[in-house]
Amino acid sequence: MIKLYDGGAFLINGKDIVPEKDASGAAAAAGRNLDKEEARKGTIAYGILKAHNTSDNMDKLKIKFDAMASHDITFVGIVQTAKASGMKEFPIPYVLTNCHNSLCAVGGTINEDDHMFGLSAAKKYGGIYVPPHIAVIHQYMRERHAGCGRMIIGSDSHTRYGALGTMAVGEGGGELVKQLLRDTYDISYPGVVGVYLDGKPAPGVGPQDIALAIIGAVFKNGYVKNKVMEFVGPGVASMECDYRNGVDVMTTETTCLSSIWRTDEKTKAFLTVHGRGDDYRQLDPEEVAYYDGMIYIDLSTVKPMIALPFHPSNTYEIEEFLASPADILREIEKEAAVIQENPDLEFSLTDKVDASGKVRVQQGIIAGCAGGTYSSICEAAHILKNANCGNDEFTLSVYPSSQPVFMELVKNGAITDLMAAGAAIKTAFCGPCFGAGDTPANNALSIRHTTRNFPNREGSKPGNGQLSAVALMDARSIAATAANGGVLTPATAFADDYVVPEYSFDESSYTSRVYSGFGKGQGESELVYGPNIKDWPELPALSDNILLKVCSRIMDPVTTTDELIPSGETSSFRSNPLGLAEFTLSRRDPEYVARAKAVKTDETEILEAAFGEISGITPGASKEDVEVGSVIYCVKPGDGSAREQAASCQRVLGGLANICREYATKRYRSNVMNWGMVPFQMAAEPDFRVGDLIYVPGIKEALAGDMKSIKAYVLGENAHEIELFISDMTAEEKEIVKAGCLINYNKRRME
Repeated sequence: MIKLYDGGAFLINGKDIVPEKDASGAAAAAGRNLDKEEARKGTIAYGILKAHNTSDNMDKLKIKFDAMASHDITFVGIVQTAKASGMKEFPIPYVLTNCHNSLCAVGGTINEDDHMFGLSAAKKYGGIYVPPHIAVIHQYMRERHAGCGRMIIGSDSHTRYGALGTMAVGEGGGELVKQLLRDTYDISYPGVVGVYLDGKPAPGVGPQDIALAIIGAVFKNGYVKNKVMEFVGPGVASMECDYRNGVDVMTTETTCLSSIWRTDEKTKAFLTVHGRGDDYRQLDPEEVAYYDGMIYIDLSTVKPMIALPFHPSNTYEIEEFLASPADILREIEKEAAVIQENPDLEFSLTDKVDASGKVRVQQGIIAGCAGGTYSSICEAAHILKNANCGNDEFTLSVYPSSQPVFMELVKNGAITDLMAAGAAIKTAFCGPCFGAGDTPANNALSIRHTTRNFPNREGSKPGNGQLSAVALMDARSIAATAANGGVLTPATAFADDYVVPEYSFDESSYTSRVYSGFGKGQGESELVYGPNIKDWPELPALSDNILLKVCSRIMDPVTTTDELIPSGETSSFRSNPLGLAEFTLSRRDPEYVARAKAVKTDETEILEAAFGEISGITPGASKEDVEVGSVIYCVKPGDGSAREQAASCQRVLGGLANICREYATKRYRSNVMNWGMVPFQMAAEPDFRVGDLIYVPGIKEALAGDMKSIKAYVLGENAHEIELFISDMTAEEKEIVKAGCLINYNKRRME
């Protein structure tokens, strides 16, 4: 059972939930005062945020983090931006992992060139470099850097180490650049939602099942959007720390800002076995803590789950799904037709249901920060011991999340059991999570213990007539399905009293291969540039007035960052801003790039043709006062990855703004601002089309005001006024947008 409380709630002694509406009666009965504002300070989150806040105002936080992490899709751009902004050294431990572009098979030397750039940056500025195949980013941070009471920022949306007592935040590269420049992460104090765990998971139920149950309950209603999820209650103790990590990393898919868990002896044991017992301290809410919302979960009632295409929130109990699979899959086929807008694509899910009503899948993947954990792979190996995957179309691939995890699985025989069953064992790699590895066959259905199942994220290309799909499941149920030859099966069918063998951490692979240079920067050394690594192009400052040409209008309920800039094979080009920009919206609006480029090419002609109308709106304006650029409209853009390229690609193509009803995540809106674009919103339906011109006079003046009502004008035959607004921005964010981008802002500060 999962229950969402209507309104806030007090937690008394870490055990008793008192809804805010009942607080006065409960307080009287207990003879105590339940002061809401004072009790807000009783959460674990409050204490950690306070300790990292460099301002004297807890309503407007200025956070400095303890450590940072990036992978090889993002660290080149971050280092390049920080270097252009005047960085001389890495001021805090900065881990550069190579777990996304690990395969050096696309684009010749591009990927390995990026790796060599990362190593040279670690040497020059004093960083920590983790070579390809050694560890995925989040497992390495769990093993080596997360600790109780800390805060870590990463340029990957799944930066979550709450189960180890660390508040971690996934953000776009611009926010990491600010930390490298000794600036702060500026946010209003976030709401904190309690996640009260009771009972314990049933045998056969894994961390992905718990996570999907939560995501299904809170994503669509925005219950935890941009808030901190704080895991409390007696049920926390029922989970080993490795299990908690598997739940925690998936909190990103709820659109929360961060997560934190109460800690205990199991947390201490995890840190101790990794040689960091001194990083433990007990974290609990105070005797009275107030939460802005409360989620109650009876863990014993959670059953094996499946998140069907095309989102982690599209959740069903596996048993519920198998009761009427054809009806459910038929509805998803309709959704696929709408998403792809291509009637020629042949795609079917109902054909996965055989004559006996069983659902047959074509591929299974257990991988990455979510699925590649030690305990999940041990459980999968136990289910597959003395079983086999069959010699038909179904395949199973397993990726341990780090070399130490891999080594222990070899030592305890789990790898042997998996290989004997027909599973392919591969190295630490995030590719299956974002379409750079194990892309399934056209029209295939893959079941994965990874993090996301957005459209085409598995690597298929609709533009080439390809479409496959992913359903998310726990490693245990994937193993059960593999043992059943690819027939979808919940792990409860194989559940027994198996206990995961105790884990022993062997750091020898890290000692042998990881470059640990924090505090030992060699400033005189040179960065190593491959031919694909390019500097950011010059970007202009914001003008007094802007003229926007609508180059894309997407009316889907949510537009993911994967749709804004595809993952997968495009990752190899992320060190080349203009090269990568060629892929912008390629899977959602293939004509966008040509339209945006045309705006840049034809700026003078566009302004000349519209200037008569502009003069009527802003008498006395000169053409020099009007900047011409492109704009996209999406209903709710930015769900998913933290990748800043979702915004920077628009910017280097001449983008000046986004317009939307709301932003799906804080991190995408931050990316828009850090790349010098105006984050407009509008309450009304967009009554403009692709190709229309929107004139926004006095934009810099509007940024100086309350931004609640900004008049703009659709020009041309359908001329009319529209009302835009901008949600709160910090003073620094306003200056960054006015400067044209974060690089320009920092250069001005240096001057």
